[in-house]
Amino acid sequence: MSLVVGNFQPADAGRWDEFVFRQPAATFFHRIGWRRVIQDAFGHRTHYLLAQRDGAIEGVLPLTEIKSRLFGHSLISNPFCVYGGILAVNDEARRALDEKALALAHELGVGHLEYRDRDTPAHEDWPGTDLYVTFRKAIDPEVEKNMQAIPRKQRAMVRKGIKNGLEAVWEPGVDGFFALFADNVRRHGTPTLPKRYFALLREEFGKDCDVLLVRHEGKIVSGVLSFYFRDEALPYYAGDLPEARDLAANDFKYWELMRTACERGLRVFDYGRSKRDTGQYAFKHNWGFEAQPLHYRYGLVKVAQVPSNNPTNPKYRLFIKAWQYLPLPVANVLGPLIVRNLG
Repeated sequence: MSLVVGNFQPADAGRWDEFVFRQPAATFFHRIGWRRVIQDAFGHRTHYLLAQRDGAIEGVLPLTEIKSRLFGHSLISNPFCVYGGILAVNDEARRALDEKALALAHELGVGHLEYRDRDTPAHEDWPGTDLYVTFRKAIDPEVEKNMQAIPRKQRAMVRKGIKNGLEAVWEPGVDGFFALFADNVRRHGTPTLPKRYFALLREEFGKDCDVLLVRHEGKIVSGVLSFYFRDEALPYYAGDLPEARDLAANDFKYWELMRTACERGLRVFDYGRSKRDTGQYAFKHNWGFEAQPLHYRYGLVKVAQVPSNNPTNPKYRLFIKAWQYLPLPVANVLGPLIVRNLG
């Protein structure tokens, strides 16, 4: 039987996820639920592809088209996700999906096609960026061994948070978390994602997406929204109030997440993506995690160079500084209109 590459159909949803969960190289961001979340939260057009032979899936590729006057026209696997790219059981399926994606990129007239691979770049010959790294580490089956594995200074911060009487609670919704997140990103000068996006994540992924909040004397001071995939815990979005720093709430928060992940029998803690030479990068490194490069590659179609739509670009410096002074209600209205086009 010949291999056929076609577009995802709603009836394929169960088969898509069954395939993803079986593949060793799969990530949480290959799950089919992202299609609905991205469509409903941001209104983007998705182009999810399957490679099949005799009714059996041999490869999948989640793609989303983003068209913006400010930030260009792109086809990405997968926006709002740190990992993505082609997931296939053999080279034939990988090549077929790649060829289909390239043809689609030219048909749509995008500026570039982007693959966000975690382990191996799809195209060594394509231009890329080394800006991003990820941090992943095994979780020991014993809780105390995980505590002892944290370097001494950072371990002292965890114990400081415990001594400060911090309390970890699980939020059934997203209201408390969104308030933290929106305030946090505004203070850093970047636009917020819409509250509806976080609600959709929880609705779509159910028990594989939860929110941990940290309270001090009854007040919520820190929080993290996490994903779970097979035996992995992935803290993904986080927010803190300014006073969280002195309380060591950030370290306490991630320790509580790691501790509960250990007790649930999970085996990998994925601290997620960070930009090199940033505070987040240093924080994760101080926890004893080693940076692992991410392989973001760009197939240039109608642009001459790799796009740089991120806060490290000097042309956004004044925008970032101005955004920090916006009233929070205004930032929460305007932010989603901008960030939806960044991916």
